[in-house]
Amino acid sequence: MKRRKLLCETGPVGYWLSLRKEYLLRDLKTLFSRRRYAHRLCPGQPLPCLVKGHTSLLMRQLHGVDMQLQQGKVTNLRLAIQQINGILLLPGEVFSFWGLVGQPTRKKGYTDGLVIAGTRTQADVGGGLCQLANMVHWLVLNSPLTVTELHHHTDALFPDERRTVPFGTGTSVFYKNVDYQFQNTTNQPVQLLLWLTDTHLCGELRTTRPFPCRYRIVEEDHHFIQEGESWFRISKVYRLITHRATGERLGKELVLDNHSRVLYDPALIPPEQIRRQEGKPT
Repeated sequence: MKRRKLLCETGPVGYWLSLRKEYLLRDLKTLFSRRRYAHRLCPGQPLPCLVKGHTSLLMRQLHGVDMQLQQGKVTNLRLAIQQINGILLLPGEVFSFWGLVGQPTRKKGYTDGLVIAGTRTQADVGGGLCQLANMVHWLVLNSPLTVTELHHHTDALFPDERRTVPFGTGTSVFYKNVDYQFQNTTNQPVQLLLWLTDTHLCGELRTTRPFPCRYRIVEEDHHFIQEGESWFRISKVYRLITHRATGERLGKELVLDNHSRVLYDPALIPPEQIRRQEGKPT
């Protein structure tokens, strides 16, 4: 029996209507959630205690990607940061990436950058904002804050190029139904500071006094294996929790169990990271 087409598959008008329907459903979900969403920006009033800081390279040489899209990404990041930098979350408040950034449009100055559509990459307005969401998520992972909405990249699209964090610890965002959200579940305010240098995206998570515990993200058992005709990237990512005053290990939480299909040329996999399965020729 022939499958019935979805509304979004019927053509440009159907796709537009489908998006508007999803936008409406998202707005209704937000309206009736009774959550308090953070909205106060205080970029010139940083909270005194640094929880975690991080930097990520702006221009990466991605295999098969036009560097002009990387330039467009920097423009998009600069615009989006203005809507997030200094955001203050009081206890119980929720951070919503799209709730703060809003829809990236050409009218606002956004330009073409790299976006991920299914298993493909392409150019689209506002592309590259995943790097900003990834930065926020990395800071949150290194804290006691609670992630409430996260959409993982499920495939390995590019080989590593000066990677500084474990693979798979990023998040997808796509306006406005694929959001990134976290909640301040502590009893003290927290603040995000974000800015660009000539070469890096920089971020800090700050608060009023040190949290009782320290947090560290580690990747274990990282390797590549071949399954049939496909290659997969395998690893486990954990969050280690240590008591700040005593140094006692309080927990080891599994953050992510990676089993990600490699979509780039397997010849680019470092040979020392390949694990042969039992019974397979070496």
